[in-house]
Amino acid sequence: MARRPNVFQARREANAKAKAREDAFHHNVYVVLLDPAVGRLRKVQRENPIRLDDKPCVYVGMTGLSPEERFANHKAGIKGAYVVKRYGVRLMPELFEHLNPMPFDAAAIMERDLAEDLRRQGYTVTGGH
Repeated sequence: MARRPNVFQARREANAKAKAREDAFHHNVYVVLLDPAVGRLRKVQRENPIRLDDKPCVYVGMTGLSPEERFANHKAGIKGAYVVKRYGVRLMPELFEHLNPMPFDAAAIMERDLAEDLRRQGYTVTGGH
């Protein structure tokens, strides 16, 4: 005798698959505008030998939170980067919104690529590891 499919089991499996797809695309890259004073730090100068005066100083990061939540955590000192806590001004969504969300592995690569791209354009970049 053939067993009837369990409707509840099928629904649970479908929900689990949908949740896995949703979880897979919850990482974000973000860019924070930094006060120009950060450009006077020796480490920042070494990392950015080709800096243009008309381009701002920025921090590039990656998070599993929303960029707004992550920026607030930086400013509060919760697992925050020193340069963002001290010099962070605001998020620059025009540089990252079109990229988000994405899976963790893609976000890790995108963080480095975005930092390199901005540096090539003359931005003074920190972060982006």
